[in-house]
Amino acid sequence: MDEDTPMGLSEDLERIALQEKELVLPRLDAAIAWDLGSRLRTMAAERGLPIVIDVRRFGQPLFYAAMDETNPDNAEWVRRKSNVVARFYRSSYAVGLREKQKGQTICESQGLPLADYATHGGSFPLNVTGAGVVGSVTVSGLPMRDDHELVIEALCAVLGRDYAQLKLPPE
Repeated sequence: MDEDTPMGLSEDLERIALQEKELVLPRLDAAIAWDLGSRLRTMAAERGLPIVIDVRRFGQPLFYAAMDETNPDNAEWVRRKSNVVARFYRSSYAVGLREKQKGQTICESQGLPLADYATHGGSFPLNVTGAGVVGSVTVSGLPMRDDHELVIEALCAVLGRDYAQLKLPPE
């Protein structure tokens, strides 16, 4: 179903809420950040994806990589999308879909500047058992749904989860 239809938005929001609930790390340290970031980089290299990858604790970058054919705009998108996760502790894609359901932008509903916040898919909260959301993993360079799904696929691999059970439904 198309994500622009109300049913598609609702289905995607429900699945993203499940992803946010289920994809919880035991901790977020340099080793886990390296594993997650390296896995994303390997996936990008194998698939020829022109993406930028960022894994961070809020206020502290832990992993960053830029693939060929990316540019400074991708780094800016990473910054803006990860700001959404830091502000709302939700996936940037979920925040954007919720705004779309309401027929608003984050600027209209929250008074946040679009220069600093982007509600496009690709940034996902890093939730740690017993601590809550402490950081984010962000990808930029693909269509927003694809950015989001690449992050989910990598998190599933790192956590030993079945990606088929958590991926978004077909468009």
